[in-house]
Amino acid sequence: MTAPLTPPPPPHEHSAQGPWQPPAAGPQAPGSQHAEYAGHGWYGQDGPGMKTELREAAVIAVAVALGGVLLGVLWWWLAPHVPLVGDVVEKSWVVYLKDTEGEQAIGVDGTFTLLGLGFGAVSALVVFLLRRRGGVPLVMGLALGGLLGSLLAWRVGVWLGPAQDVIAQAQAVGRGVTFDAPLKLGAKGALLAWPLAALVLHLGLMALFGPRDPEPEFAAGPYQEPSTRG
Repeated sequence: MTAPLTPPPPPHEHSAQGPWQPPAAGPQAPGSQHAEYAGHGWYGQDGPGMKTELREAAVIAVAVALGGVLLGVLWWWLAPHVPLVGDVVEKSWVVYLKDTEGEQAIGVDGTFTLLGLGFGAVSALVVFLLRRRGGVPLVMGLALGGLLGSLLAWRVGVWLGPAQDVIAQAQAVGRGVTFDAPLKLGAKGALLAWPLAALVLHLGLMALFGPRDPEPEFAAGPYQEPSTRG
């Protein structure tokens, strides 16, 4: 008669649930993870990261808006001239277009729009190269700076252009003499060309070449064959 075989020892609890992992080096204080993320500016609007992003957005908005001075000078220089002619009708001066079928007025608006699109593309590229991580405050600063720059360019171009008092100009040059009309932006929607172009291009650059979030890592446990018992 033989002695019964000794049953094998029961499996350890950690072997059934997966490989044993060493405990963490030390307990983390509550809210430490939130403080770490807020320090990087991921979330938490009161953290130092958000304050830094707001300061950078303000600097970008001011720098982009100052580019409107150059846009205004280029608009004044490149925009076509609208010819006017003065005449005296019943002892009163009147001013009218010399070429009623001319497209110079449309060309003035088109020039401003094309320049705004170009400035928007350049500003978006420069901001992306300087601050690749993006962020909502930065994008808002870029858009606000583009809008302010368009407004500044409009006023600078009008200031550099001919005088606004066309009657005084007609009287100064004489009856029937052609002179240039004041620089005028007829289509106010052209003011949005700069901020819209900057937003679209910056978002495209961020989507194509911006930083990517790290992929989540999952700890793989030991492989277990499916049970065949019913």
